[in-house]
Amino acid sequence: MAPASRAVDSLRMNAIPAGGHTLVNVEDPVVESFEGRFFRLRRALGTTAFGINEVRLPAGSSGKQHDERETGHEEVYVVLDGSGTFTLDGTPVAVKPGDYLRVDVEVVRTATAGPDGLRFIAVGSKALPDYDGRSVL
Repeated sequence: MAPASRAVDSLRMNAIPAGGHTLVNVEDPVVESFEGRFFRLRRALGTTAFGINEVRLPAGSSGKQHDERETGHEEVYVVLDGSGTFTLDGTPVAVKPGDYLRVDVEVVRTATAGPDGLRFIAVGSKALPDYDGRSVL
């Protein structure tokens, strides 16, 4: 293995910020996992502006029913693989790869995987009165 490859592997294994970035792989031991279904990426990456997690639900299984009143986080779910349904205040919303679903803080939500399972990214942050990014985005 070349020295550069060892350096990259070392960064991944230890999630050490270098040169203004942090690189981790969801399979790295530094990424905390709950039951192999919920992967805490925010902690591994060291982000403070938003939360980000990967969720993997086996076929027919459901995630935890919850809202985000405690955190105050608006959430966006990005569907990567599989299919399923997000039940939002009792209303089912079908999702498939490539879908982005935004959910308000107070909405009670539950994700349920379809026959091929469901893998998605959850991104959450406190809503601001106005968007504070670049005006062109």
